[in-house]
Amino acid sequence: MNKPLILVVEDDSSVRNLITTTLKTNDYRHLIAENGEKAIFEASCHNPDIILLDLGLPDMDGVQVITKIRSWSNLPIIVISARSEDHDKIEALDAGADDYLTKPFSVEELLARIRVTQRRLSLMTAEMISANSIFINGQLRIDYAGGCSYLNDQELHLTPIEYKLLCLLSKNVGKVLTHTFLTQNIWGRSWDNDVASLRVFMATLRKKLEPTPESPQYIQTHIGVGYRMIKIE
Repeated sequence: MNKPLILVVEDDSSVRNLITTTLKTNDYRHLIAENGEKAIFEASCHNPDIILLDLGLPDMDGVQVITKIRSWSNLPIIVISARSEDHDKIEALDAGADDYLTKPFSVEELLARIRVTQRRLSLMTAEMISANSIFINGQLRIDYAGGCSYLNDQELHLTPIEYKLLCLLSKNVGKVLTHTFLTQNIWGRSWDNDVASLRVFMATLRKKLEPTPESPQYIQTHIGVGYRMIKIE
């Protein structure tokens, strides 16, 4: 099982060093953010698997960070905070946090919480992608192993970038993928020109996928943010 990418959001250098040292010792990949603004930026750029989030940040409250991230992503968020009152925990959990760990904490408990979250991620991934690597959403079918896609049982003739975009969206069905995340995964960078190119490729993909682009069935645009593949029940 691959180790997840963990975003550590903590402004206290001593606590941050404790967490990152623990992650390094246990071979976890990680990113660092010292404030809420950078946390949101890193989350949108790198789409980490788990976020470890302090609530007492210098520029905004951690609950605001949870709310902003929850507007476009369902990635697991574990709060690590000195706030121990029930109303603080309830507020964070109601905003969308998945778990709450109170400071001071033991590294063993932190690692246990991460392992539980990782198992949950693995189960979710297994449910989304069948054993034979076939994705089905309405009349759309993608054979990941074969590198082919079909709509109404007719093969879609996609360019390599169109196909990669379709796979990124399908593997995150129901989630909004930001322009930055998509361009990073397509071209390995995120420049203004890449966002313009992304819009062009997305337009050509939608022409092949949507019978009436004015009433999209599969890909929804979130203006100024990114795109989401709609889950068809």
